[in-house]
Amino acid sequence: MTQFWHDPALPFVESRRASDSRACYRPHSHPTLSIGVVDRGQSRFHCQRRRERLTPGCLVSVPAGVVHDCNPLPEGRWSYQMLHLDPAWVSDVLDEASAGRDIERALPSTVFIAREPAPYRAFCELNALLFSPAPAADKEAGLIEFLGRRLWCRGEPLAVHLPDSSALADLQRHLLERLERPPSLEALARDHGLSRYQVIRLFRRETGLTPHAWLLDRRIQRARRRLRQGAGLADLAQELGFADQGHFQRAFKARVAITPGRYRGV
Repeated sequence: MTQFWHDPALPFVESRRASDSRACYRPHSHPTLSIGVVDRGQSRFHCQRRRERLTPGCLVSVPAGVVHDCNPLPEGRWSYQMLHLDPAWVSDVLDEASAGRDIERALPSTVFIAREPAPYRAFCELNALLFSPAPAADKEAGLIEFLGRRLWCRGEPLAVHLPDSSALADLQRHLLERLERPPSLEALARDHGLSRYQVIRLFRRETGLTPHAWLLDRRIQRARRRLRQGAGLADLAQELGFADQGHFQRAFKARVAITPGRYRGV
């Protein structure tokens, strides 16, 4: 069972909780700060060259844009909770919370794995509040308190490589500007004075994904936003450059673990 929570009054946050899930995710990224905990079972967390086993009570925080995947052990099931937060909103909260205090103000750019009980308990209390019928103002207060305590960014830090290349940025911008009909790898390389090998290696080095996989990841990110706006599935599949609605649904489910129709209806 998977449940989603969101509230138009709090557009900077989305949460999910899944019970006894076997769903597996392709490597992907989020435009959000993503914080998750394991309730039951075990999973394998893969981020760039690091692989970690997560057990019940673990908390992981992943900065926006970092490619990762987290899946149950083979033939296993797991239960987990996941929180997605707008980085700009989080940054403002951290800046406000640190006023007059000798603590780090910036939004962390490192993955953290916390295995102590306190971060897990704090997350569970917050997510229970988000899924409750409490007023939006109480939920926002709970979010601010949770972030300000910074338990979610304590524990074992995993240094990650964030993309930092003007050549890559040009290639990505080119792809996003032609989302409906993206250029072939050959055309993309030729337009930027590179070989196909150079383009692939640049994407691999900076994002961990091939150009095609990176573009697919961005299509799904945009699909989530458009579905929240009520976009129709067939029109959205065409808008995002998928061959057909079935292709769109398969790609979406491989990265979000539910169908786009169900996601829109949550």
